[in-house]
Amino acid sequence: MALLRNISNSFCRIFQRQASSDSACTIYSLSSGHVKCGVSVIRLSGPRTKQALRAIIASGSENGFEFEPKPRQAYLKSFYHPVSKEMIDRGLLLWFPGPASFTGEDACEFQVHGSLAVIAAMLDALGQCDGLRPAKPGEFTKRAFFGGKLDLTEVEGLADLIHAETEAQRKQALLQSTGALARLYDSWRKRLIRCAAHLEAYIDFAEEEQIEGGVILQLTRELNAVKAEIKDHLNDQRQGEILRDGVRTCIVGAPNVGKSSLLNMLCQRSVSIVTPLAGTTRDIIETMHNFGGYPVVFADTAGLRRQTSDAIELEGMQRAKQCINQSDLILLVADARELTTLDSSQSKSVTYYIEKYLNDLDIPLALCNDKVVKLVANKTDTLKTDELENLQKLSNILTISCLKPTNEALQEFLHALELQLQQLCGAPRAEHPRITHMRYRQQLERCIEHIDIFLSDYKPDVYPDMAIAAQKLRQSVRCIERITGHVSCEDILDVVFKDFCIGK
Repeated sequence: MALLRNISNSFCRIFQRQASSDSACTIYSLSSGHVKCGVSVIRLSGPRTKQALRAIIASGSENGFEFEPKPRQAYLKSFYHPVSKEMIDRGLLLWFPGPASFTGEDACEFQVHGSLAVIAAMLDALGQCDGLRPAKPGEFTKRAFFGGKLDLTEVEGLADLIHAETEAQRKQALLQSTGALARLYDSWRKRLIRCAAHLEAYIDFAEEEQIEGGVILQLTRELNAVKAEIKDHLNDQRQGEILRDGVRTCIVGAPNVGKSSLLNMLCQRSVSIVTPLAGTTRDIIETMHNFGGYPVVFADTAGLRRQTSDAIELEGMQRAKQCINQSDLILLVADARELTTLDSSQSKSVTYYIEKYLNDLDIPLALCNDKVVKLVANKTDTLKTDELENLQKLSNILTISCLKPTNEALQEFLHALELQLQQLCGAPRAEHPRITHMRYRQQLERCIEHIDIFLSDYKPDVYPDMAIAAQKLRQSVRCIERITGHVSCEDILDVVFKDFCIGK
């Protein structure tokens, strides 16, 4: 056990040395967008921040070496090139001494006019200061992570917040970036560490004496409680991941039932080509859409049927089935005239028709087992009033006329679809944070496996090798630590930070 702890500590020291060597440099970058704007923010972080700050404002009556900025106070200053001494711009300066800064290091911000020429001149001026270099993508956040300001779940939440495109995504990312998941996972980690510590204490001090069964029973009760909480956390129907990545919605159906028309209507623009000819769409046409605050990836597919000799159509049908397999929601479009025989008094009639329709389209039911399938009755403008009323009484069916949508019918259709998206994505809540990344799910499942191994080894009258049992508990702790970043794994860090923008 001592050897394992020494190895673990050695790896930690290696990662800490690498982090400290990177932090020896002071980094700078434009943190606002690379476009013309009213104000741009240039950020610095590192041990030579104050020297660089003084070098940029040191000229004439503004003697930078006598200037001592107060923390988190804005100063209106003129900024100069340290070599040519020419004035670049006049703007705001803010000083954030470590550790009370985003990165935990000394940091400052220059707020200048958003001219591309001003930005270029400021970056060139900072490049002339000793000990400064341009920041790499995500390096400010990486320093905050190594400085203990953020754990890895908060870092990934921050990345999601930067990339959020809808209101629901923003809420979920904000909760994660402010520590909702970190607090939950850290509570499990501490409870598992406590169990492992108690067990190791008995290993170290009990010597040859029989270990009291009551201690083991108390450990098993606590482990079962943690295991139940983790299982409940995992049983979330992937809501957090679906919301983060977008609800993949596949529009399928027979040729010429109005799939492309439905996509164009939902997106309020001409995404797919629509003609009276069947089989116009041959490939997958995808578009991202903010639908009621939820991100939806709509996919228009080729019309499906059993018999065709067209090689291109066959390939399009095969791609449509692949799209179904990767989707979260399936909009199964049918001609409303074919649904008039459905009986509203029989609750299973729609389910039976969906299965029959999928079979007619040669779509294996296994592809749709874990998907939400909604039947869309299009071309309702061709129905009589009583036929339409009977159709609208059916559950699990949406009615619409893409050719002649009335405002009332369109609003009802959109509302029903939005309710379905709410069920798929859920509502982000601080008291019940959701899993947002597949690696969280994988590590939590492994954590349960290690707990199960320990629990299966325990027998009321026979005690296993306690050293091995303790190792299983330590492995369950490591699984949680790989999520939060308490155990540094360089490959995980590379994946996390690779998508960050420069300046963050």
